[in-house]
Amino acid sequence: MPRGGTGETPRLGAMTVDERNDPYLWLENIDSDAALGWVRERNAETLGSLGATAEFAHTEHSIREVLDSSAKLPLVHKIGDFYYNFWTDAEHERGIWRRTTLEEYRTPEPAWEIVLDIDALNREEGEDWVWHGASVLRPGYTKALIDFSHGGSDADVTREFDLDSFRFVSPEEGGFFRPEAKGGVGWIDDDTVYLSTELGENSLTTSGYPRIARRWRRGTPIDASEVVFEGVETDVSVRAFRSHTPGYIRDFFWRAPTFYTNEVFVLVDGTPTRIDVPDSAEIGYSRQWLLIELRDDWTIADTTYRAGSLLAADFDGFLAGDRRFEVVFEPTPTTSLAGATWTRDHLVLTVLDDVKSRIRVLTPTDAAWHRSEFAGAPEIGTVQVSAVDPDENDLVWVVATDYLTPTTLSIATVGQGGALPVALKSQPAFFDAAGLTIEQHFAESDDGTRVPYFLVRREDTVLDGSTPTLLYGYGGFEISLTPGYSGTLGRAWLEQGGAYTVANIRGGGEYGPTWHQAALRENRHRAYEDFAAVARDLVSLGITSREHLGIQGGSNGGLLTGNMLTRYPELFGAVVCQVPLLDMKRYSHLLAGASWMAEYGDPDDPEQWEFLQTFSPYHLVDPERRYPPVLFTTSTRDDRVHPGHARKMAARMLEFGNDVTYYENIEGGHGGAANNAQAARMSALAYRFLAERLGMASPDA
Repeated sequence: MPRGGTGETPRLGAMTVDERNDPYLWLENIDSDAALGWVRERNAETLGSLGATAEFAHTEHSIREVLDSSAKLPLVHKIGDFYYNFWTDAEHERGIWRRTTLEEYRTPEPAWEIVLDIDALNREEGEDWVWHGASVLRPGYTKALIDFSHGGSDADVTREFDLDSFRFVSPEEGGFFRPEAKGGVGWIDDDTVYLSTELGENSLTTSGYPRIARRWRRGTPIDASEVVFEGVETDVSVRAFRSHTPGYIRDFFWRAPTFYTNEVFVLVDGTPTRIDVPDSAEIGYSRQWLLIELRDDWTIADTTYRAGSLLAADFDGFLAGDRRFEVVFEPTPTTSLAGATWTRDHLVLTVLDDVKSRIRVLTPTDAAWHRSEFAGAPEIGTVQVSAVDPDENDLVWVVATDYLTPTTLSIATVGQGGALPVALKSQPAFFDAAGLTIEQHFAESDDGTRVPYFLVRREDTVLDGSTPTLLYGYGGFEISLTPGYSGTLGRAWLEQGGAYTVANIRGGGEYGPTWHQAALRENRHRAYEDFAAVARDLVSLGITSREHLGIQGGSNGGLLTGNMLTRYPELFGAVVCQVPLLDMKRYSHLLAGASWMAEYGDPDDPEQWEFLQTFSPYHLVDPERRYPPVLFTTSTRDDRVHPGHARKMAARMLEFGNDVTYYENIEGGHGGAANNAQAARMSALAYRFLAERLGMASPDA
């Protein structure tokens, strides 16, 4: 079957580029005067045109109201006797870490105790810290390790914090402090941590992540920390961590040779002992149980366990050689495992059935595992279940959402005779959903595969192809796109008369590992064929037409939209390409790119470059071809996907006279924004670009 949508295999641009003759290689120099000068010119052009209209101001303000709302749903995490939440709003731009009690949390307006105010910290220290999370030491719950990044980058620092006095413990006082780098620190005990970070020559992998795990004792210099585990330079990363479950304290060492392979070791009598499962499997553990999630078929003693299955075994028995398993989940053609969480007595599974959430409860007993269903899942929607405190009880948080129903948080007791979920809190309705409906459709891809997609539209849509429609996709890294409520999308797009579509294309995890593996490396084109099939189906249904159909995607989704731009330009009226990969010849040499070669391939291998170049948008730009209008956005501080991808692609397309809009946020990391103001601006640029190019009426009309 021909690829490319026009009946022809996509050809490389007439002026093929590589490292030797790439005229825009200089734009990869992130902070050079020349590169930043080019960025400032493009930003000024964009803000002077797209960002200077009354419609843009209206949309940006409307989005900012959602992001800054004090009525948002405050999800919490139980740590000791308190329930912690990280919160941002108009008053707290960078956020506050706060806590309350469960009794107080159940009230309509809980009283919160502020643990740490990031905005106040930044004012005091003259910094631009962005919260990256905290790890609290059990069982005392008085010591925390807090991670902050500059401007939202992946690289961060770790600082020790005292939860009794609400103050940082300085290195001079013996507090742990990890300088800025990719990596992390995790508690072993009051005076010892595991450390993975950049620490001298040969301490990082080629992907830019830690290669060495160390044991670091309080009061000793960081460079005197003891090496406890090492990987090799070509690994993705290495780390060590301790599981603090009472009665089942275990130390683990984790090595990732590739993005989809792991070697996990547990410390037995002072020696790291390999947990002998397939390299491609993922493991989990809780008390006496070991969980093994398979990416590939696994045959043991004439029994084959299917890819996508979840197996349970006795942890110590497995280490001793016992290979008896309980198959707690086995996929069907329409189902896949989306998540698993342990309570004190039960294992709760979240299953996707044709991309719709279903919840199952399993109870291990001496005789067998009892299975039951968990009520409350919507017909079309997403349910996420997580244990409140797996050491103490069988309570779970239940978060339910879809595209039109504000997200609701409930609490429930699982197990035989467990109570139905009791709603605790809900998002406000940020937009008017009256007259809107959610549908699921299936398109047929080039090879006959049924590709599901969700469509949100007005019930009274006139099927004449005139509806401005936004098609979103990702299609990579086993990530599933499931329904979820977005006040931003609702206000900026759905309320304005637009339709919204999410394509569940191959490369994602919607149907388990085989759905993902079907679009790896040399088969990447299948993801793009799937997306094109959904686009055509929307047109055939009369929902929209080429001139009214826009697409959006970020990161790997930016690679997706970049390929749709260059391979299928005849299908779309506008393209939004965010924090993207686009130069697939250079990607593995830029920042964390080497870690993704299991997904895409190795461009330095001539045989693999043969297929990689067929989905490298930077190399597919044809000077003689006209492309739909495109908006590229990225972040200067993105230290995961290099901003050079978006810069170079925009420059190359501008050179050939295409309609290109470009905006680069200075902060934000791979998320694109470091605070709500930046997030509102980035979102407003995307929605207004699409609205203007696809013929949507003014939001003031």
